[in-house]
Amino acid sequence: MLHYPPKVLIAWSETITGNEVILQWLLRNGFPELAALSSAIRGSEEAGKWLLKNGFPELAALDLAIDGDPNAYKWLLHHNFEFLVIFADACNEKYEAIQWLQEKDLTLFIVTAKKIKWLRDNTFFDYHKLHF
Repeated sequence: MLHYPPKVLIAWSETITGNEVILQWLLRNGFPELAALSSAIRGSEEAGKWLLKNGFPELAALDLAIDGDPNAYKWLLHHNFEFLVIFADACNEKYEAIQWLQEKDLTLFIVTAKKIKWLRDNTFFDYHKLHF
């Protein structure tokens, strides 16, 4: 995730709260994987399948790790996606992960993690997501 330009990450962060205009911008400007990740986080099983089918298993695993899937979390660790593990932990309000993001001056990811946490706490999801 750290390889995306800040402008793109800010746009992606806005899609977490349901900004469809920016979601379409991501799709039209070469970032369909971020649009799919946002949709998966918002509960779309289809988006998670798209991530797997189109070469972004780490983003599908991130979505599931945020949801607390231990196999997805282990998969991220095994495949050396340490940052995604930290971000998943931040989305679940783990102090150490938030502290690490603060120390690395990655405030945007803290803000995005809070948006994801709020979404998860205030939305009813159908938990029939893919098993990783």
